[in-house]
Amino acid sequence: MLFGTRSGLCWDDRGNRPTVLSIGSSRLRGEFRRKVRLSQEQKLRQPDKRGEYLANTHYGNRVSVGIGRLQVLAAALLFSTGGAGIKAAAFTGLQVSALRSGIAALVLLMLLRGRVVLSPALLATGVVYGATVTLFVLSTKLTTAANAIFLQATAPLYLLLLGPLVLRERFNRRDVGFLLGVTAGLVLCVIGQPAPTTTAPDPVTGNLLAVICSITWALTLLGLRYVQRDEAKTSVGLSAVVLGNLFASLAAWPFAWPLPTATGAEWATIAYLGVCQIGLAYVFLTAAMRELPALEVSLLLLIEPVLNPIWTWVIRGERPGDFTIVGGVIIIAATAIKSVFDARVQGSEGDPSPQTQVP
Repeated sequence: MLFGTRSGLCWDDRGNRPTVLSIGSSRLRGEFRRKVRLSQEQKLRQPDKRGEYLANTHYGNRVSVGIGRLQVLAAALLFSTGGAGIKAAAFTGLQVSALRSGIAALVLLMLLRGRVVLSPALLATGVVYGATVTLFVLSTKLTTAANAIFLQATAPLYLLLLGPLVLRERFNRRDVGFLLGVTAGLVLCVIGQPAPTTTAPDPVTGNLLAVICSITWALTLLGLRYVQRDEAKTSVGLSAVVLGNLFASLAAWPFAWPLPTATGAEWATIAYLGVCQIGLAYVFLTAAMRELPALEVSLLLLIEPVLNPIWTWVIRGERPGDFTIVGGVIIIAATAIKSVFDARVQGSEGDPSPQTQVP
């Protein structure tokens, strides 16, 4: 119902709260706007329950989001250096895996202060994640860093295929385009393998291990989704990372002896892989997930597969094949488009910012 007042205001009371539709004169409109502005300023100056001012809280939220973005970028930057670091010449793949994962497990265990979530499902997820990090190291040692990271990035392909079987998730027709794009990128990465080199001595075996790594990574993500249905604790993801790296290190140690005679720079590289490339990266990523929606985090993390081959090329002189580069671009683009589209669909269904567990 519309009605007027003596002051010249026209109100609409059809909603829960009356809404101003028009104001009679310019003088009254100016007075009304001034009162509204003063009311808003007074509201911002009033302290909330914690004794903080709402205006400062709004500014603080903007700062927190900015810091969160920098943390995700820092995590992606650290993750992307794995390819160049793993190719340290003095160490075999299993030696790198044993040392890298062992150091990372200790660093993250100290971060969690020993409070690791344990359950049968989480232990199984940790085993599969341990296989993933081991296979990634072995594949990176044998093939180019670009092939290893791009083939691992095809994990969503298997995730979509296994989700309906394991978690009873629906397969949507809109995912067909994504599957075709990722499959095309996978084929290009496999057929575009370069000739054996010093940093990629066995591309065929390395590519095969990278494909298996993408499957175990998809199983890891399925395990985390399953565990999240029963566990409400925010440390579930990091617990899986700790357990996975612990299992990977223990499994590799029997094959890592005797340790090689390496230079100080190569030992420093191995220490960096455990402390920074895994440990510190997950510290940044975990902190950022508290401030940012999952879509923004996933898109920012796509910097990792882009930078990984670049670092390896700059530091190790390793150049990926042309087909590999094209295939990688297709995989990354398909993943980015699917992330944006899925976020819009989830937002229309009432979940505008779905959160994902840190893997």
